[in-house]
Amino acid sequence: MHSVYVFDAYGTLFDTNAAVARHAGGLGEAGRLLAEIWRRKQLEYSWVRGLMGDPSRNFWELTEDALDYAFRKVPDADRSLREALLEAYRDLDTFEEVPATLRQLREKNARLAILSNGSRDMLTRAVRAAGIEDLFDTIFSAEDCGQYKTAPAVYEMITTSFRLYPDAVSFQSSNRWDVAGAARFGFHTVWINRSGEPDEYPDWAPDAILPDLRSLPKLC
Repeated sequence: MHSVYVFDAYGTLFDTNAAVARHAGGLGEAGRLLAEIWRRKQLEYSWVRGLMGDPSRNFWELTEDALDYAFRKVPDADRSLREALLEAYRDLDTFEEVPATLRQLREKNARLAILSNGSRDMLTRAVRAAGIEDLFDTIFSAEDCGQYKTAPAVYEMITTSFRLYPDAVSFQSSNRWDVAGAARFGFHTVWINRSGEPDEYPDWAPDAILPDLRSLPKLC
């Protein structure tokens, strides 16, 4: 069993489609495309900022920017729902199995942490709204080191804080690029491949691939 289990937040613990799903009635057929573009641009903006070495806009600001772009790209979507969508994003639902999985790991005396590009305010509110804040030892935001994943400095916050070698850490993410970055850093990695995507980075393979988090405690 690993000493520390670290989880990405958005897409791994929290369902990033939940905000749009809550307002599906008002968005209609445009909702699905809006959600897809919103998430894609949110990630793209973080990658570009990371490559430029410019963390001047935190992940919440990038989330707002991405939604604004999505509305421009999908003009049929009702822009009057902007603030409601952002408010819903602050309080995203967890995936169904998340609370039980975290409790099972805690029962095995594992230490649990979140490591996310999300801003500290975003993460604090999200875990509180989901009722899972007491299940984590600590939460790490990329905002704390002034870089975005997949910069090694982001992953290094874990080893520095817990005073561990990288291979003592099990890192779980639904984002294949994040798993690649964590694997390169030296973490044991688990790709939570919720949508059955093909592998993109065979040279930085995960140690395990799971369809969701349910069976993670069995890997301990």
